[in-house]
Amino acid sequence: MTDAPHSFGVLPGAGRSPVILHVPHAAREIPPSVRADIVLDDEELARELDHITDAHTARIAEVAAGLAGVTPWRFVNRLSRLVVDPERFPDEREEMRAVGMGAVYTHTTHGEVLRPGHVEAGPLVERYFLPYARAMTQAVRERLAATGRAVVIDVHSYPSARLPYELHGEGPRPPVCLGTDPFHTSDGLLEAARTAFGETELDSPFSGAYVPLEFYGSDPRVEALMVEIRRDTYMTEPGGPAGPGLERLAAALAGLVDAVSR
Repeated sequence: MTDAPHSFGVLPGAGRSPVILHVPHAAREIPPSVRADIVLDDEELARELDHITDAHTARIAEVAAGLAGVTPWRFVNRLSRLVVDPERFPDEREEMRAVGMGAVYTHTTHGEVLRPGHVEAGPLVERYFLPYARAMTQAVRERLAATGRAVVIDVHSYPSARLPYELHGEGPRPPVCLGTDPFHTSDGLLEAARTAFGETELDSPFSGAYVPLEFYGSDPRVEALMVEIRRDTYMTEPGGPAGPGLERLAAALAGLVDAVSR
């Protein structure tokens, strides 16, 4: 998968569904042309992928879509976030650049050099980041046109123990963290998520929710919530196999999808 059009997939749901399950960080695939600029050896890279990848979240979204009464749409990144991270916004890139994790990462989760300083981010942004952003924008437009609203639910996971790159990891690490946006996360969406998942915390250890910039802060018809699942609740850390918790969490996600689809 070396071409941008194949770096993500839009998996259709029901025509009347407003929900897009967004899965940006589940993949480990790195095109050879991108791998050539990464300075880690194969063992080091595999270890970094274990830490940085939201393993099995694409499967959680897939199972949830199959269980939901109204099938949601799914937008799934097929490339590792070590290629580009499609969820970096202009106002957040400055902060994350402090730890080498802007749209194009220069450092690892443990602060080691990932790419040398001479590697330019621009070509990666042009080839992978911008087509992804345009496609996600179009997906939201289509849900708005079909249903009058769009609900973007980000499906993420996070480690049970804080990693060095986390800038705000000193707070609680609940089984499910709900990342919110003051404009795009409604009380109803938040209450539905709390009901579906049970033990949750808001915006700890990660905050915010992804909305394409065309709609961000301006279109209240677009709602958004980030669901961050603590990895020890459904898999062996880091980067190990999924366990029985996956099915339970997928069922909870399906319950959230159904609640906001009604």
